[in-house]
Amino acid sequence: MDARFGRAMAVVAGLWAGVLLAIALIGAPAGFAVLAERADAGRVAGHMFVREAYLSLGLAVVLFILERGRARRAADEGQGSALSTELLLLAGVLFCTVAGYFALQPMMAAARAGQGTLSFGALHAISTVFYGLKTSLVLVLAWRLSRPRAS
Repeated sequence: MDARFGRAMAVVAGLWAGVLLAIALIGAPAGFAVLAERADAGRVAGHMFVREAYLSLGLAVVLFILERGRARRAADEGQGSALSTELLLLAGVLFCTVAGYFALQPMMAAARAGQGTLSFGALHAISTVFYGLKTSLVLVLAWRLSRPRAS
């Protein structure tokens, strides 16, 4: 793979990690600090997280496809496995995004309406764990992609 292309993937992963951290550490807390009504702050945070979930889904799929091609070429040249660590990190990110947002969000809405077996608080905690794990995986991915690769 062209070195510039690899650097571009690293930059994308680094910017993605920055978005995840900014939402978690700046955006969501600011909404709760500024807005008087907790429900309004929750809606603001919800809008940020829905946009982040689709962004994460899109970036994970694109980087997965690109990394899959790179890993296959490396394996064909005898320089590694077709199942690279970066692919496993991206698979983990995809899982965390789908489970942490797309699966839990409908359950959280049901819990707010008094339905389901888990409380909103429990589902929120599970969602937070998935988000934290996803952020960690993207940070590790950015770090790994930024390292020089053996030629």
